[in-house]
Amino acid sequence: MTQLEAAQVGQVTRAMEQVAAKEGVKAEDLMAEVAAGRVVIPANTNHRHLQPCGIGKGLKTKVNANLGTSTAYPEIEPELEKLRVALEAGADAVMDLSTGGNINDCRRQVLAQAPVAVGTVPIYQATVEAQERYDALVKMTADDLFEVIEVQAADGVDFITVHCGVTLEVVDRLRQEGRLTDIVSRGGSFLTGWMLHNEQENPLYAQYDRLLAIAHRYDVTLSLGDGLRPGCLADATDRAQVQELIILGELVDRAREAGVQAMVEGPGHVPINQVQANILLEKRLCHEAPFYVLGPLVTDVAPGYDHITAAIGGALAATAGADFICYVTPAEHLGLPTLADVREGVIAARIAAHAADLAKGLPGAWEWDREMARARKALDWQRQLELALDPEKARRYRQNRNEDAAVACSMCGDFCAMRLVGKYLGKPVDEC
Repeated sequence: MTQLEAAQVGQVTRAMEQVAAKEGVKAEDLMAEVAAGRVVIPANTNHRHLQPCGIGKGLKTKVNANLGTSTAYPEIEPELEKLRVALEAGADAVMDLSTGGNINDCRRQVLAQAPVAVGTVPIYQATVEAQERYDALVKMTADDLFEVIEVQAADGVDFITVHCGVTLEVVDRLRQEGRLTDIVSRGGSFLTGWMLHNEQENPLYAQYDRLLAIAHRYDVTLSLGDGLRPGCLADATDRAQVQELIILGELVDRAREAGVQAMVEGPGHVPINQVQANILLEKRLCHEAPFYVLGPLVTDVAPGYDHITAAIGGALAATAGADFICYVTPAEHLGLPTLADVREGVIAARIAAHAADLAKGLPGAWEWDREMARARKALDWQRQLELALDPEKARRYRQNRNEDAAVACSMCGDFCAMRLVGKYLGKPVDEC
C-alpha cells in the first residue's frame, strides 16, 4: 500500500507520524492532505534509512540540491562530498543527475549515505546507455527507458522526474511559438529528439500506465517534469509551456486514481510580474498538486549570481503557493558547481523558503525570527550565531571583523543603536 492509498483509507502511516511531528501539525490533518494529493511524502519502500519529509499544502517550503557526475567530471567521490555539504547546509532532498562514470554505483552510494529523499531523472541514464549501446540516443527503445526506471525504483529512489507532458502535440505548438531558447530541459530535449526522429509519441506519455505500475510497486513519487520550461524571460508563460502544464494536470489525476503520489515541476526563467500567475495556473490546472520550482530566475543577465536571481523568484513563488524549491548555484549556466557553490545554493534557497514560510504564517517560522530579534536587542552574539540560518558563515564574519571583547559590532562601535536606545529607555544591553 502506498502513502496515498493508506491515507485514502484513513490510515496514518509511520512516515506520516514522523512528518507531522517535524512540521508541528496533527497527523490526522496531514493524512487528509496526503489523501487529497495536496501533500506528497516521497518514501520508497526500499530506502530503508530514510527520514521522510512532506511536501505540499500547510507544510514548510522544502529545498532540493542537485548533484551528480558528468562526462567531464565522472568521479563519484566529489559528488558524495557535495552530498555531505548539501546536507550540512540543510537540504531537505537531493537529486542525483549523473551522466558520467558508473551511474548505477553513484546513485546507490548516494542512497546509502542520504537520509533525505533522493530523486533522479531516469531519461539521463537511459540516454547515456543508448548512446553507448547503439551509438545514438534516438535508437533507445521504450523498453530501455522503462528498464532504467525499474532499476532506479528498485534501488530505493524516492521520486523521479519524468517528462510525460512533452508530447508530439506540445512540440508542434512549440514550433509555432517561435521561442528564443526553444527547449532548455535536458530530458525534454532528449525526448523531443527521440520523438521527431522516430515519429512516435513520447513513451512516458503513451505508456503512462506502465510508469504508474512501477511507481506504485515501490511507492515512488512522480515529479512530472517541465520539459518545456522557459529558458529565458521572453519565453515565459507561452502556449507551449501552458499546453504541457494542462497535460500534466490530467496526468496528476490519473496518478491519484492509481494510488501514486505526484507533484508537478515548474519554470524556469520567469519575470517577477508573472511568478504569481504561474503558481496559480499550476495549482488550478493540476488540482493543487505540490509544485516544485527551479528558482524561478527573475532575470537572464546575472551569470555568477543566479543563486540570488533564483532566491528572489523562489521567495515569490513559495509565497504564492509553491511547495518545493530546487536550488540554483552561482555556477548555473556556467559549469558544474563546486562544494562552495553547492553550499551557497542551498543557503540561498533556504532563505527564500523561510521568507515564504513567514509570509504563509507557518508554525515555528515567526518564532525563529522573534528569537533572533531578542538576541540582537540583547547583543547576545552567541545566541545570534546559534540562530543563524548559516551559523558557520555568521561566526566567521563575527570573528574576523570584531575584537574578541567587543560588545557591539564594528559597523557601529560606540554608536550602536541598540546600546544607545537601551540606555535611554532604561534597558542597558551591556547587562544582558
